Amino acid sequence: MNHSKKVAGLAGIVSVLWMGLTAAVAANQKRILFNPLGSRREVLKPYSSGHRTRPIVVRAKDGTRLSGWLMTPPVAGPHPGVVYFGGRSEEVSWVARDAGKLFPGMAVLAVNYRGYGDSHGDPAEAHFVEDGRMLFDWLSERHHVDPKRIAVVGRSLGSGVAVQVAMERDANSIVLITPYDSILALAKRKFKTLPVDYFLQHKFESVKYAEQIKAPAYVLRAAVDDIVPHSHTDMLVQKLGTLHADETVPDSDHLNIPYLESTQTRIASFLVSRFSA
Repeated sequence: MNHSKKVAGLAGIVSVLWMGLTAAVAANQKRILFNPLGSRREVLKPYSSGHRTRPIVVRAKDGTRLSGWLMTPPVAGPHPGVVYFGGRSEEVSWVARDAGKLFPGMAVLAVNYRGYGDSHGDPAEAHFVEDGRMLFDWLSERHHVDPKRIAVVGRSLGSGVAVQVAMERDANSIVLITPYDSILALAKRKFKTLPVDYFLQHKFESVKYAEQIKAPAYVLRAAVDDIVPHSHTDMLVQKLGTLHADETVPDSDHLNIPYLESTQTRIASFLVSRFSA
């Protein structure tokens, strides 16, 4: 075999491998992006020491059953409210456990995404955003909640849901924990040689919506983050309509940041100040 045939043969092999890798990533993008960990709860018996805590089931517009927790202060309302959107693989029962520190004096709604925890259905960006709007409306209709004082809080993947919900609803404020410019941009960074623009179905392009958000935004970054590099947060922050603050939590990483006392204190202080303004 001459040199040109060898080169052509190698090029063919590389092409087949590239096409195979592209097909594999495209076919498994839901698992790669969402990766819900079955019905396993992070906290076996979720309960907030500062709230009345009860499990709830709400129905999405298409009838899909979504499960989570509603936490309400023990005193009479109306109270400010918070809708929480979790990250990749995140089951949200821990929010019920920590709500007393994170969201003091606030009504809190934390519901698992489709396919997460006890929620039914399949995960998808369109479903997450539509369900997020529904949950915001659901909380605003509770008699013990002040509909003019509802914040949205999104962590990592959920920051993309929070941004889109805040764009279309009259949120009092928005907290973004380790947010990104877009999942598409992160995917292109990770899979540099693959045509992700063409096959990625769930792009979560927060950077396209950020300018339309009127609510004050509070951004929290991890000190060390190998999932969402700070450069991708920078791109989002530059576009946010009203930036309250952009802070880095010391001694934090992408996974531990929401559980740290310093993070929870920062979020509580911001929301209390916003709701009392």
